Amino acid sequence: MRWDSLRLADDPSVEGGAPRPLLPRGAVTRTFDTPEFRGLTFHEVTCRSALNKVPDASPVPFRWTINPYRGCSMSCTYCFARKTHEYLDLDSGTDFDTQIVVKTNVGEVLRRELRRPSWAGEHVAMGTNVDCYQRAEGRYQLMRDIIPALTEVANPFSILTKGALILRDLDLLTRAADVTDVSAALSIGSVDRELRALVEPGAPPPRRRLEVVRRLTDAGIPTGVLMAPVLPYLTDDDEQIDATVAAISATGATYVSPIVLHLRPGAREWWTRWLRDQHPELIVAYARLYRRGSYADPDYQSDVTARVRAAAERHGVGRTSSGRWRTSHEAARTRRPGPAEASPPTQLSLL
Repeated sequence: MRWDSLRLADDPSVEGGAPRPLLPRGAVTRTFDTPEFRGLTFHEVTCRSALNKVPDASPVPFRWTINPYRGCSMSCTYCFARKTHEYLDLDSGTDFDTQIVVKTNVGEVLRRELRRPSWAGEHVAMGTNVDCYQRAEGRYQLMRDIIPALTEVANPFSILTKGALILRDLDLLTRAADVTDVSAALSIGSVDRELRALVEPGAPPPRRRLEVVRRLTDAGIPTGVLMAPVLPYLTDDDEQIDATVAAISATGATYVSPIVLHLRPGAREWWTRWLRDQHPELIVAYARLYRRGSYADPDYQSDVTARVRAAAERHGVGRTSSGRWRTSHEAARTRRPGPAEASPPTQLSLL
């Protein structure tokens, strides 16, 4: 493999029209000539901290995260994290999909932070902002350093992803599960492959993600599915919900949690543009459904949750799980999620 280009981010001699992200001085920008990375630009930076504290006012059920990347080549049209790219003086659309910031020293920094006397060993969530198993991970392999760092101090963690690349690290995950609480979740909003190819063009197809759930659960890693996002008027009818939940049940997933699409500033503009191009007949219906802001009408959310719950009960989500745990540490758990576990309100802010 060779570099197509290599330059410092603060180099004034930048190609015409290329973005000039606001990155630390000395950051290195690279492009690769291999097909899987074509069209992507990677900005290599060093970070001062790896553990990110979630604001106290946030409703999410965790306090600490690790985000080895900014920007995401999964290119999900609806992604709530798009707005964060604007802080780098990049746009929340194409730049978010193609201009990826890579924290090259994140594993090294994480090891230092985990060994501080002040660190209390709290649960760490990964994949909650952008996907840590996006295509960049195939080149930089940051998770191959992050997971062992957490394992060395038996720090509990979870991973949310759409990426099949997580299976590369199955050896590390099972090793970590021998000493601490480890869990995973795959985001699978529907099994409509054609639609998903339009709204998540950089992500593996749904059936591939279902295979990942099966592989993880077979290996003893508790793995659930966030049925997220459910797209109003596109993937929310009874037939599609039933087909998706049935497919999830067959994987042995420990739970399914539906999350209706929400549209924060940044994501809302790009989703509306996509909707106007692909389904202009839904523009008025979406304006009505999201008239209160980023979240769909509460009654609509409750209806979707109830129908997913009913489907999960029919198909026995959770009851088909192997029930095998890696160690006595895992076996000490006495409660498994019910077959129709619905997403608590806090999860509505997760995706």
